[in-house]
Amino acid sequence: MQTFCAVVDAGSFVGAADALGLSKAATSRYVAELETRLGVRLLHRTTRRLSLTEDGERFYAHSRELLAGLEEAEAELHARSGTARGLLRINAPVTFGIRHLAPLWGAFRDLHPQVRLELTLSDRTVDLVEEGFDAAIRIAALPSSTLVCRQLARTRIVLCASPGYLAAHGMPRKPADLAEHTVIAYSYWSGGDEWQFEGPDGRTSVRTRPRVHSNSGDTCRAMALADQGVILQPGFLVADDLAAGTLIELMPEYRSIELGIYALYPTRKFVPPKVRALIDFLAERFATPPPGW
Repeated sequence: MQTFCAVVDAGSFVGAADALGLSKAATSRYVAELETRLGVRLLHRTTRRLSLTEDGERFYAHSRELLAGLEEAEAELHARSGTARGLLRINAPVTFGIRHLAPLWGAFRDLHPQVRLELTLSDRTVDLVEEGFDAAIRIAALPSSTLVCRQLARTRIVLCASPGYLAAHGMPRKPADLAEHTVIAYSYWSGGDEWQFEGPDGRTSVRTRPRVHSNSGDTCRAMALADQGVILQPGFLVADDLAAGTLIELMPEYRSIELGIYALYPTRKFVPPKVRALIDFLAERFATPPPGW
């Protein structure tokens, strides 16, 4: 049944064989033996494609349901056994994943040697259930209400530029001044090109006119360090630059938003030990965030 479902999901015997770690011959044989046992044809086979028969569609739906039940039963047993093991698929934002998570994975593996890690870095919001992730790290004002989350830390969003840029273009004194400055903007910023701040007189906003948009915070930071403009980036990315003086915080009396750094996972029911181990490990490591976050 697992092989048959893998063939349907992959759309070919070769794809299923790769996914299962079997030979194409063994994959074909398992499906053929299943058809013989059931006494029906499950798949139409041609040289170009595979398709489900009417019986195959019905059996595929039942197989998926039964296999899901088996996985849930195994997950419950593993959860009770308390040993973290198996493949752990994690999604995280690119910059945070490289700078602050990558140095931790060795220590996590030392603690849990039976866990195999699959790490995917992406700044887009993935669907944990649809895409098969066990957990994700998200940086947001509020986490998804459809998932279980644990806050690891918080980070403020900092307006800054290099001393070289400020020497050439002057220091902005209030948010409205940013409309006349060169801005390097992060493409995924929730407010788009309109930047909002809380200041002495309450909330204010300014429509910036970015010269550059990038979906990479590291690119925005690198351009700011090269005297190219003003950026609005999280403290976990620019804290070291601010401490070193290579970037200068602008208008500190006007604060941008704070974001939470969350670990998310799909459900509280039968949380596998590998997921629980990950969440506890990260919570401990980020219990005291570095200065400047």
